[in-house]
Amino acid sequence: MSAYIARRILLMIPTLLGILFVSFVVVQFAPGGPVQRVIAQLSGADTGAGSRISGSGGDFGARGQVGAASDVVNSKYRGAQGLDPEFIKKLEKQFGFDKPAPERFALMLWNFARFDFGNSYFRDVSVLQLIKEKLPVSMSLGIWMTLLTYLISIPLGIRKAVMDGSRFDTWTSVVVIIGFAIPGFLFAILLIILFAGGSFLSIFPLRGLTSDGWAQFPWYWKIIDYFWHLTLPLVSMALGAFATMTLLTKNSFLDEIRKQYVMTARAKGCSERQVLYNHIFRNAMLIVIAGFPGAFIHAFFSGSLLIETIFSLDGLGLLSFESVLNRDYPVVFGTLFIFSLVGLVVNLISDLAYMWIDPRIDFEAREV
Repeated sequence: MSAYIARRILLMIPTLLGILFVSFVVVQFAPGGPVQRVIAQLSGADTGAGSRISGSGGDFGARGQVGAASDVVNSKYRGAQGLDPEFIKKLEKQFGFDKPAPERFALMLWNFARFDFGNSYFRDVSVLQLIKEKLPVSMSLGIWMTLLTYLISIPLGIRKAVMDGSRFDTWTSVVVIIGFAIPGFLFAILLIILFAGGSFLSIFPLRGLTSDGWAQFPWYWKIIDYFWHLTLPLVSMALGAFATMTLLTKNSFLDEIRKQYVMTARAKGCSERQVLYNHIFRNAMLIVIAGFPGAFIHAFFSGSLLIETIFSLDGLGLLSFESVLNRDYPVVFGTLFIFSLVGLVVNLISDLAYMWIDPRIDFEAREV
């Protein structure tokens, strides 16, 4: 087992290198960039990231530079006419674009190896600090959504498998399929209209993870307020995952119920409960566990983007999306590295869980 774990950990290194390399190459050919964003801001064509430039990288007196140069400036940046070429060079140095691409990539790898992700271009704060600030929202959504999905879907899927073809199975399948067909963000909008003061009831809050003055609440009221804010986002996110996991569990148990060893167990006089939980459960749950890393990572990092936007929750999904739009490359690559590393580690943990559930699986005898 230790040899298998060591091989998997070593394989994470080239995997992370490949992810970063492909992403870095794509970024080189993508239109725009942090320098272009600042130029667009100065020319009045953009009001986004450039307005957040602070003194952390040096105050170049940007607006004072406008018109300081000749009327026409030969520049690789569109809209740079009328800007001092020295100012453009200072911008490139501030963002690190005064170095060739291979050197920038090598420097990024060296920093990432030491978990040094640098500072955001436009927020005057370190990438790790940004992630730390946004992490509670994404953790709340991801962890509770995954737990809610598994706690409901697995018992329901088992029940549907046992009662396959019954009226219970039929009407729950209709509900599950409808839930799967409705996009989470549309369901979120429907919930807002119905329960968050949209047009009907005003039961749940529409913004944030906690109420104003939450720190002064009694401990029990803090918990109530926290889940009060989470109710609508969690229901919206869990809808599609709930349907997928329920059908996956049902089909997995149906496959096992029809196998020969189940008939043998029944012939030996085992009750249906013993057959289900002592014989079928372990084998059927293997495929459910296999889907856990993908479901967890999707909910934790990427699956909450639209939900965070709709419910005004400032989490990692929204941070990553805004960073891509604003060409905030330290945040883009820093979050990409962390997300990828966590995904690889969770997949390894999932594989090891196979052996815990089914001791017949021997990783030592496999070649990675």
